[in-house]
Amino acid sequence: MRINGSTVLVGVIGNPVKHSLSPAILNAAFREAEMNWVYTAFETREEKLADAIEGIRALGIAGLSVTMPHKAKVFPLMDEISDSAQMLGVVNCIVNDGKKLKGYNTDGDGFLDAVAHDSGLNMVGKKVLIIGSGGSARSIIYSLSKAGVGEIAVINRTKKKALDAIELAGPVARYVEEDKISEVAAEADLVVNATPIGMSDAGTTTKFPIEPNLFSEGQLAVDLIYHPLSTPWMEALKNRKVEVYGGLSMLIFQAAKAFKLWTGQEAPVDAMRKAALYEIKKITQ
Repeated sequence: MRINGSTVLVGVIGNPVKHSLSPAILNAAFREAEMNWVYTAFETREEKLADAIEGIRALGIAGLSVTMPHKAKVFPLMDEISDSAQMLGVVNCIVNDGKKLKGYNTDGDGFLDAVAHDSGLNMVGKKVLIIGSGGSARSIIYSLSKAGVGEIAVINRTKKKALDAIELAGPVARYVEEDKISEVAAEADLVVNATPIGMSDAGTTTKFPIEPNLFSEGQLAVDLIYHPLSTPWMEALKNRKVEVYGGLSMLIFQAAKAFKLWTGQEAPVDAMRKAALYEIKKITQ
């Protein structure tokens, strides 16, 4: 990339953030689109967050991705908030529109785009089982409720967190008690692992977020983990002939949403995926 006085700057803010794949993914997108933009990482401590956000205005930075632990903390620092970010209480994408900072949440809709791309599944009327109720799960639950699904069932170790999450979806969502898990799993069109179980550095000895033998051929599963590209749970489901996808597509498509918010153009997702795979391969070597 040729950087000059006209280069437009965007980036990701978080702490830690040096491990992020986003610079590789978004810079690949800008290269493919032949745009004079560059994306970098800004590791920012919490006590400096407000100063950093003001720096967006002062320096004319076009926008930022926001990652942990700042997604909720940047919320009150925005001038405008999208409907999804308002409902979720978190922002993962900032657009600097004439020094007016607009906060968005692209996770849930990025998930819907990922599922459509990978499997072609039409969500209308489908039964979805979500394992977990953290930030990613909440975003997905909200977006699924807007996509016309028939039911969203949520399993979580902490019942209160699950009940808080299903409030985002209204009457189509319900909490699954332990004695109903087998029945709900068997009926699900789509099951989503939104927990860290199976992640390379999760620090847990638990092998599966939910037993693979509860599922069978004809069902679809998505594990939001993208490193490793295939988790033990995914491999076990494949052995049962379940159609399975990892979390890389969600990572790509939520970034593609940010790309469009910043530039007004559709993102070159194939180039973004290729760059992400290259970086993950380097990490695992």
